[in-house]
Amino acid sequence: MLPPTHIEVAKKDLNRVARLMVRKRANDFWEDETRTLPFSMRRLRRKYRSFAERHLRPIAAAADLDPASIDKAGLFLEYARWGLATELLPPPFGTMSWSAVVRRSFLPSLLKVEEMCAACSGLTVMLGAHDLGMGPLLMSGSAPAFHRFVLPTYRKIKRGEKCMWAFAITEPGAGSDVEDVHGASKARVSTRAKKVAGGYRITGRKVFITSGAIADYITLFACLGDESLESWTCFVVEPAMPGFSLGRRERKLGQKAADATELILEDVFVPEKNRVGKERSGWALNQLTLTGSRPVVGGVALGIARGALEQCLSFCRTVRLGSRPLIEFQEVRIELAEMMIKVMAARSMAWNTVARFFPPSPAASAATKVFCSDTANEVCARAMALISDHACISGNALEKSLRDARITQIYEGTNQINRLALFDDIIGAESFT
Repeated sequence: MLPPTHIEVAKKDLNRVARLMVRKRANDFWEDETRTLPFSMRRLRRKYRSFAERHLRPIAAAADLDPASIDKAGLFLEYARWGLATELLPPPFGTMSWSAVVRRSFLPSLLKVEEMCAACSGLTVMLGAHDLGMGPLLMSGSAPAFHRFVLPTYRKIKRGEKCMWAFAITEPGAGSDVEDVHGASKARVSTRAKKVAGGYRITGRKVFITSGAIADYITLFACLGDESLESWTCFVVEPAMPGFSLGRRERKLGQKAADATELILEDVFVPEKNRVGKERSGWALNQLTLTGSRPVVGGVALGIARGALEQCLSFCRTVRLGSRPLIEFQEVRIELAEMMIKVMAARSMAWNTVARFFPPSPAASAATKVFCSDTANEVCARAMALISDHACISGNALEKSLRDARITQIYEGTNQINRLALFDDIIGAESFT
């Protein structure tokens, strides 16, 4: 029998004044955290959690075991129906919270991915790739790109039509090096855009492109002619363009519901009006996009860690050792507490980073991605160790969490690359405080 909590004791033994210092309800840590947010953000967090519990958690296991069995287009349409696919712009264009606009905060995006990734990170990344693909269009500040692509996309989505975007930078010989200043000078970029009458002819390959197989539009980066990465330019490529085809779909360790597909471009003609921003602005545009998206990847990792912790807590409450539930053993409680502390620290860092004016500093962005993804891998590994053999069965939610967490240390720049990005951003500062 566990001793009574301080709340139970206070209700019985303290006077009225002292009772005012005591919580009046049973512990609900998630709700307590939610109440620290501005009112509009509380509503959004509850909305995101509701969507995840209704539409992601029930199909998470099936999406991991057999990604092809999931109606991804149908899921995207439901995601859009909830107003979640148009949150990069406020009304009347999109559904972004005006509170976030006023605060210049990216907090809604972080809240969304945490809640959804606690249910299934693979499905979340598949859906979230849409915003990443549209990111360069908005970051460019290009009025033609806004009117030609962003507004029509949001109009189609509001009409109930599927209109998904993907983001393509990675190539067979250029991965994280195109996300780092030092690596960029030696990157072996093979995707090239040759200037021709009326536009460009693009030839090359992109790999590991999330939602590349199902996207309707792709923001794709290519060098001009024989120039180096300094000439990188962003283009909008449509799968229906002659010469565009899909290559290999990777069989991945984790986040299997989010396809990672090879894109092949063989002399694809892209009209000049499909160029995003100016020529040779791609490197800066890419860096701006990644600076905005890296904290969101931290949120992905945070959601995975929280999901693993919740699964582990549930297991320890229900499984018994002898006559006692596991959670009654002191050693188990200490280990669970350590995992809770890690998740709480990661969440505090992530929320703080995105609550600042957007976009965050590259240093804060990189640090958040690194800390949250490292934390997720540690928490998942500790949870697996705590429940032992039960965690290693295929289809187990914890086993899936560990696999899903691993890639958060790799994409959006490996954590080593992000450490370099952090250092580059602060090396010229007079103080770290």
